[in-house]
Amino acid sequence: MKLYLVRHAIAEEALPGQPDDTRPLSREGLERFGEVVAGLKRLGIRFDRLYHSPKLRAVQTAERLKPLLKGESQVTPYLAAQPGPKLLGTLQGERVVLVGHEPWMSQLCALLVLGDLEAAGGLVFKKGGVAQLEGQPKPGGMRLLALLPPKVLRRG
Repeated sequence: MKLYLVRHAIAEEALPGQPDDTRPLSREGLERFGEVVAGLKRLGIRFDRLYHSPKLRAVQTAERLKPLLKGESQVTPYLAAQPGPKLLGTLQGERVVLVGHEPWMSQLCALLVLGDLEAAGGLVFKKGGVAQLEGQPKPGGMRLLALLPPKVLRRG
């Protein structure tokens, strides 16, 4: 499996009393992540399955990735929590993208590559950043091929 982990794009700050789940992407986040998607397209990256968190900022980020998707999109609460066996057990496809949040995306990357959630401390997962992994989606079963900050993908 080729697995892409994507941290949601830049979101608006929460308004007083606003639930965290309802924070949308900012205008800057929408624009910049559109450029990230264009960079992925230039690299020939396509997905046959997309999973995303139910939080609005992840939903909006996932929507921007749909032009690269030739398959199904699915919301999962497992991307809005610490990664574990339930998330890994749901993954299907050959070229899969997951859209979620920090610190969980770094933890997921560490779990899949090193078999240890606690090893995530050294990973810097910028908003709109993408990690590319390959292998079996199980603890320690994948190789990290790239950890790309959005700035790299936005370059034309």
